[in-house]
Amino acid sequence: MMTTAFDPIDLSGVSLANRIALAPMTRSRAGAGGVPTDLVAEYYAQRASAGLVITEGIQPSPVGQGYPDTPGLHSAEQVAGWRKVTDAVHAKGGRIFAQLMHTGRVGHPSLLPDGLVNVGPSPVAAAGQVYTHEGPKDFVTPRELTGDEVRATIDEFVTAARNAIDAGFDGVELHGANGYLIHQFLAPGSNQRDDEWGGSPEKRIRFAAEVTKAVAAEIGAARTGIRLSPGNPFNGISEPAPEETYPALVRELDALGLAYLHIMEVGPVRELVATLRKSFGGTFVLNPATEGPTGHDDLALIEDGTADIVSFGALFLANPDLPARLRTRGPYNTPDQSTFYGGDAKGYTDYPTLQSA
Repeated sequence: MMTTAFDPIDLSGVSLANRIALAPMTRSRAGAGGVPTDLVAEYYAQRASAGLVITEGIQPSPVGQGYPDTPGLHSAEQVAGWRKVTDAVHAKGGRIFAQLMHTGRVGHPSLLPDGLVNVGPSPVAAAGQVYTHEGPKDFVTPRELTGDEVRATIDEFVTAARNAIDAGFDGVELHGANGYLIHQFLAPGSNQRDDEWGGSPEKRIRFAAEVTKAVAAEIGAARTGIRLSPGNPFNGISEPAPEETYPALVRELDALGLAYLHIMEVGPVRELVATLRKSFGGTFVLNPATEGPTGHDDLALIEDGTADIVSFGALFLANPDLPARLRTRGPYNTPDQSTFYGGDAKGYTDYPTLQSA
């Protein structure tokens, strides 16, 4: 019998109601001190019919923040705020993982507490600009992390993962995609080190592998996932030969027994995605490359075995009851891009459900 997106799936001992995931999306609506508000709890609870809810990127430390009004998991107040979110999702029968995102060189010192500067594997600035409360600003050249600081950064991920479990999350997803810190170590354009953390594919994958091993050792591999985006040029990443790097990394990750591997597919890399799928024995989550928002037709990727779970971004943002709408092939609300980042309930928690419509 063919597996469909609406069938349940066991995620390392956790039963998910379906194979549709809410992809992590930055919304920049945290309160003072990076604390999630009641509005954030409402947003995620509205989308609890996903088999798996994955949060927006959450900084594991103050220096890991790259955008305005993003939430953290490094203070007691933040943990308490996230507890409201996880309680709200669980009350609706949902499962929720926290995405831990250290942005590294992406960001600007004006977004950081006084005295902190952006850091990275090498002193190489990303091309482009970041939005701040004072308007767009050019990315700065990051300060290169010392060997000791690399280890300390791994420890920050571990502490944030422990905080996530204390806040009631079912697990964490490490953000190794989209040009942020873990991805910066993987990519030769941003990692020009010649020590144990860079200089060859085997050394460039080490940071990603060590962070994942350390987090899995702290909270359990069954509660640890990771997101990767091979060859993704976002945020100035230069990664001309991802097929040399990612199979080696995924082989190391597979040995850990992780909850899942989440691939964000960018461009013509389906052959590499298929290779990674074969190399990973656990649950395989795919955010597929599509011309428009990921939609109903992409559920065929579950039926043909390309993925175990498909994650939806913009369409889920605009349709809080997306699994129900996918089952009926719509109708769908249209995402309002002007409200994607920052603001209030408009374009955040005010999209109608099928029932309310």
